[in-house]
Amino acid sequence: MNPPGEIHVLVVDDSAVVREVVTQLLQSDGGFKVTAASDPLLAMSKIAVRRPDVILLDLEMPRMDGLTFLQRLMAEDPLPVVVCSALTGKGTEAAMRALELGAVDIVTKPKVGVRGFLNESKVLLSEALRAAAGVRRTPRRLLPAPPPLAAAVRPPSAPKHRNLRETTDKVIALGASTGGTEALRELLLALPPDSPGVVIVQHMPEGFTAAFAQSLDNVCKVEVKEAADGDRVREGRVLIAPGNKHMELGRSGAQYMVRVFEGPLVSRHRPSVDVLFRSVAEAAGPNAVGAILTGMGNDGAEGLLAMKQAGAATIAQDEESCVVFGMPNEAIKCGAVDVVLPLSRIASTALRLARQAPAIPAPGGPGRG
Repeated sequence: MNPPGEIHVLVVDDSAVVREVVTQLLQSDGGFKVTAASDPLLAMSKIAVRRPDVILLDLEMPRMDGLTFLQRLMAEDPLPVVVCSALTGKGTEAAMRALELGAVDIVTKPKVGVRGFLNESKVLLSEALRAAAGVRRTPRRLLPAPPPLAAAVRPPSAPKHRNLRETTDKVIALGASTGGTEALRELLLALPPDSPGVVIVQHMPEGFTAAFAQSLDNVCKVEVKEAADGDRVREGRVLIAPGNKHMELGRSGAQYMVRVFEGPLVSRHRPSVDVLFRSVAEAAGPNAVGAILTGMGNDGAEGLLAMKQAGAATIAQDEESCVVFGMPNEAIKCGAVDVVLPLSRIASTALRLARQAPAIPAPGGPGRG
């Protein structure tokens, strides 16, 4: 048995260097017991002897690739799995497929040899593994992706990538972490083409948010894209903060736009939900709706409180529909939440609240960003 509070991590990676670095990082953080296997077949023999709390899985390995192992694990003996992937095109595609198969999170392989990168890697890796260890014993899977919408199905007066209006005076801000890819897919699929502009922080590494946004854009009625600095927030558009960069909302006259920038970790994350929500409070005030979704930790709680104090309507996902109830629970405890709802009701409620919000006049001069 592990000591109380200790998390048993099984690292499955064919690189001895990666196994050593990850083990050192986790042991220096404290609270982890680490065992390792150089391939999935050895991992299965170790699992048979002692079940870990969470598996950290490489996807490119000999004898059996990581995706095949993940499929087998989810079918026979589900355990929380965090994918540890390199920042390559092929690795990105495989990691996104792993999320569809039941992995709960993605982390990038630690950058060896630079102290600052290693310190950040320790923070992000330990956060991801602690969150994964706290999920339900059977990891929930992403909703099956519906086929892309045929052009004939979309209303002829509302094509998906139209320039509906040059500005919008309503904004919906969303924050999520562990389990958020599934939650956001369900929520965004429910948005109509004329939805108010949406800005999102989903904790996800650099290189993966673009693929995530593209996968959503293929199936949603709204446009979904990875945000670029200066992108306008407008009706029918969803902007997702790029991995490893913060995103803020700004306003210039009647137009909202986003600022994307580098910076230190905030609330142990980059991008940070707190950074986004605080900027939404300042730029949009009562013309915004904020919702905090599944995830571990407290990122977003203070930012959502700032939104509520600025007059925005605020929502938290309920415990039953969360993969991890940490972030919503922290927001509820600090008094930042107006209403707690199951995931299935958040999209419709956010739309209703956004459309009820009173229009506020554009400021006299340019806003931030």
